[in-house]
Amino acid sequence: MDEFSPEEQAERKRAVFEAMSPRRRRRIEKRGYENWDPFQAPKDPIEIRRDVTQRTLGQLVQDFLASRDRQDCSDAYHQGVLDMVTGLIRGDDRIVAMYEFSCWYQTLLEAEGLHLNLD
Repeated sequence: MDEFSPEEQAERKRAVFEAMSPRRRRRIEKRGYENWDPFQAPKDPIEIRRDVTQRTLGQLVQDFLASRDRQDCSDAYHQGVLDMVTGLIRGDDRIVAMYEFSCWYQTLLEAEGLHLNLD
């Protein structure tokens, strides 16, 4: 949208808005016409977003689960892995906090010569 002047952008926005159904217009007006950007680029679906290693969500989950010695991976365990990967790729503060805490806790245990026994 940068190739158009502000006046042209406003005209294009108004044209898109007026071509919509009344129901759709009401939804936009409810949220605020001035905040609405009809030319905003869509976000990538989470399935094709990649992390810093350039792996997709599915690849990360599969690689992690394959690296574990757990033969009987429960649904809750699998869901926890999926939640962590999804949150990390999205940059979800809650998941980032859990990741940072886990790293900090691991360092604390190592510094004190301890090991976390989850079996």
